[in-house]
Amino acid sequence: MTKAIDLFAGLGGFTTGARMAGTQVVWAANHWPLAVEFHQLNHPETDHICQDLHQADWSQVPAHDLLLASPACQGHSHARGKDRPHHDAARSTAWAVVSAVEYHLPDAGLIENVASFLKWKLYPAWEQAMNALGYSISPHIVDAADHGVPQHRERVFIVATKSKHPIKLSLPLRDHVPVSNIIEWDSHNWTPIRKPGRSKNTLARISRGRKDIGGDRFVMPYYGSGSGLTGRSLDRPIGTITTRDRWAIVRGDKMRMLKASECRAAMGFDADYKLPDKHKDAVFMLGNAVCPQQAADFIEKLKKAA
Repeated sequence: MTKAIDLFAGLGGFTTGARMAGTQVVWAANHWPLAVEFHQLNHPETDHICQDLHQADWSQVPAHDLLLASPACQGHSHARGKDRPHHDAARSTAWAVVSAVEYHLPDAGLIENVASFLKWKLYPAWEQAMNALGYSISPHIVDAADHGVPQHRERVFIVATKSKHPIKLSLPLRDHVPVSNIIEWDSHNWTPIRKPGRSKNTLARISRGRKDIGGDRFVMPYYGSGSGLTGRSLDRPIGTITTRDRWAIVRGDKMRMLKASECRAAMGFDADYKLPDKHKDAVFMLGNAVCPQQAADFIEKLKKAA
C-alpha cells in the first residue's frame, strides 16, 4: 500500500501518519477552505480539493490502494447535545466513503470516528454496503494513549479489507506519556486564581484538585462537564482534546488555559506543524484531527497484514 487518499482530511493527522508509515497520500479533500489551506501548507506534495464529498467526481481522484477517511463525528458524539438537523448531515458523510470505495475498489480502507459511530442506527446498513462491495469490516476501539500520545482519546478505527474474514490487527502497546511533557511552563500569560469574576465552580474544582492530587500543579477541566469535577495528575496523559478550549493548567496560585501549541503536542503533531494564527481555529482543527502516531501504527500493521 504505497498510495492513499485522505477524505475529510482536516488538519492532516491521517496524512501525517501515512507519511510516517511510508505511504504517500496523493489526494486529500475537505469542505472547509481553511482546513484545506493548512493541510496544503503542511503537505505540499499532496493534491488538494475543497469540496462537499457528496458531490465528488470520483473519476477525477488519483489511483490509490488505501483509502483513509475520518467522516464527521459530531452527529455520533455523546457530547453533541440535543439532536439537531445538522447532526443528520454530519452522520451522512459516512456514505461518501462508500461512494469512493465503490468507484475505486482500493485494496483496503481505514476509517476513523468516535466509538459511538458503531451505535448509529444506520451503521449496520453502512457495513452491509461495504460488504456488498467485497470488504470485510473489523472495528478496533483504541485509546491514543496506548500509542504513545500524551492524551486519553478513545476512537474506533474500522479496518476494511478484501479478505474472506475481518482482520484483527495486533497493534503495538506503547508506554503512556505524561501530560507534563507537553506543558510550556515558562511561556504564555498566567493569571491569578483569585481574581474578580472567577467562577465559584472553578474555584471549587481547583480546591478539590489540590486535595485529590496532593499538590498545587495539575490540569483540570475548566468547565464542569466531560472529565469530572477535579484535577488530573501531571504524571498521566491528559483527557481528550476537543474542538473547544477545555483544559486548564494550575500552577500554585496561578492558572491558564491550554494553548494551541500544547494541544498540538497533546495530539502528537511535531512542534513545526503549521497551525492557524487564530487560537479558536487551531483548537477546532486539532480537536477534530486524527493522532498521527495512531494512524501510523494502524497503517504499518495493515500493510504487513495485506
